[in-house]
Amino acid sequence: MSDLRLVVVGAAGRMGRMLTQTIPDTLGVRLVAALEADGAASLGADSGAAFGLQPTGVPVTSDVAAALSEADAVIDFSTPAATAAIATAAAKARVAHVIGTTGLTAEDLARIAEEARETVVVRSGNMSLGVNLLAGLVEKAARALGPAWDAEIVEMHHKLKVDAPSGTALLLGEAVARGRGIDLAEHSARGRDGVTGPRKPGDIGFAALRGGTVVGDHTVIFAGMGERIEFSHRAEDRGIFARGALAAALWTRGKAPGLYSMADVLGLTGA
Repeated sequence: MSDLRLVVVGAAGRMGRMLTQTIPDTLGVRLVAALEADGAASLGADSGAAFGLQPTGVPVTSDVAAALSEADAVIDFSTPAATAAIATAAAKARVAHVIGTTGLTAEDLARIAEEARETVVVRSGNMSLGVNLLAGLVEKAARALGPAWDAEIVEMHHKLKVDAPSGTALLLGEAVARGRGIDLAEHSARGRDGVTGPRKPGDIGFAALRGGTVVGDHTVIFAGMGERIEFSHRAEDRGIFARGALAAALWTRGKAPGLYSMADVLGLTGA
């Protein structure tokens, strides 16, 4: 079988560079285009050499349509606005769209859901295989323990991260909510300050910490009467997200259009 032809969105970004670095060491995939915004200083330059990596022979471009015309899948760790635009283009080109972008609005998610009617979309707040396994365990724990156990999610990231709670924290919150059979939006407590009164029963709490160069730490705490259970994951390098995204891209091959998650990629759905 021929290599899966990949487009990387946001070639100059942290994850864009990590993907460019990881693709040559991954069997079954090949970089065919690297996208950056109009006006970017790197346009026309080699997508590896321009960012201090090994040359790829693939120049940086802003022509989305031309890039997708030669691709099987696009991997997107960019901005909500860019992801929404790529969603429309990927649906039109029938190119699989692997989305690791966080901070997406309800409008963005609706646009992605519309895209998934035309092509394969894998979206996750975290592409790490370990985090997604953790989410499966958290869902099972939430189902077994029920709302009598208070659920709190604590996350920490580097000081440059712009959205909170993190996409991973929300992914874990959704896992708790699924386990309990509730809507996260209706049971989400995001930050406490001042005289807040007692904790509302059934809430899923979030606390976001920022500082230094932390790649990503997440802990889900289930606190019961006289005992506590904690599930934790610590990301030590960004390569885990690139490897997970590449696994997701390879998984899309031959799949029917639809909106999928990393749980589907890992075979955890319905497990």
